[in-house]
Amino acid sequence: MGWYVARRLLQMIPVFLGATLLVYALVFLIPGNPIQALAGEKPLTPAVEAQLRARYHLDQPFLGQYLLYLKGIVTFDLGTTFSGRPVSEELARAFPITLRLAFLAVLIEGVLGVLFGLFAGLRRGRLFDSTLLVASLVLIAVPVFVLGFLAQFLLGVKWGIAPVTVSGRASLGELLVPAIVLGSLSFAYVLRLTRNAVAENMIADHVRTATAKGLSRRRVVTVHILRNSMIPVVTFLGADLGALMGGAIVTEGIFNIPGVGGTLYQAITRVEPPTVVSFVTVLIVIFLLTNLLVDLLYAALDPRIRYA
Repeated sequence: MGWYVARRLLQMIPVFLGATLLVYALVFLIPGNPIQALAGEKPLTPAVEAQLRARYHLDQPFLGQYLLYLKGIVTFDLGTTFSGRPVSEELARAFPITLRLAFLAVLIEGVLGVLFGLFAGLRRGRLFDSTLLVASLVLIAVPVFVLGFLAQFLLGVKWGIAPVTVSGRASLGELLVPAIVLGSLSFAYVLRLTRNAVAENMIADHVRTATAKGLSRRRVVTVHILRNSMIPVVTFLGADLGALMGGAIVTEGIFNIPGVGGTLYQAITRVEPPTVVSFVTVLIVIFLLTNLLVDLLYAALDPRIRYA
């Protein structure tokens, strides 16, 4: 197990370098003058502009800027934003909020998606199963921003049972509705994945054998059906955590959440490579570590899997 984890960590290094290089290149190619955007409508003299370019290393070629950024990562110096604040402070402020939002969304979609998918799979072809399949298709078809504005209007404005926007402290109670909206699409996929896996495992040979041995219905469902059905679901949830954190821009914009989405959007519009790449770098690390955790969970879910 230890050698497997070490090998996977070594494999993450080229992935990390390639992903950050690609993101940095895309930010570098954004048209516009970031220094002029920093000054607003006020014109800058050539001397002041040259001084600001040298301060933020914008006078360096692309490769030089990227190498300086990698050096900053090694020395835990992510630079400063164009407003003068350290990027590390922006990270410390925004990421805990988005992490709470994403984990709450994963918890909701994981628990409810598996629960409803299990019942639908056990009652395949019945009214409950058909109703859930139609409801999941509706959630997949409706865009997230439509669900967000609808939930905001109904729950916040019309009925007053939830806050319209999220305050700066972003408590779990305030993030509940945004997390439901954010995880609605993934909830539909988890439900369908669980339902299909349960339906397939119900007619598997090992389930028939367990039933023939006289095991209780509860043990057959929990140990022999549900446990084997969790492998595709865990794979999806592991990849979905990073996707939720990166795709929370729309949800955070609707509910005015001061998280990663809003900060990333502002940094992209201001063309701030250190801020954008620093935030995306943390997302990449979270995504890689989550996938490593998913691989390790395979051995717990399926005893046939062993990592030498």
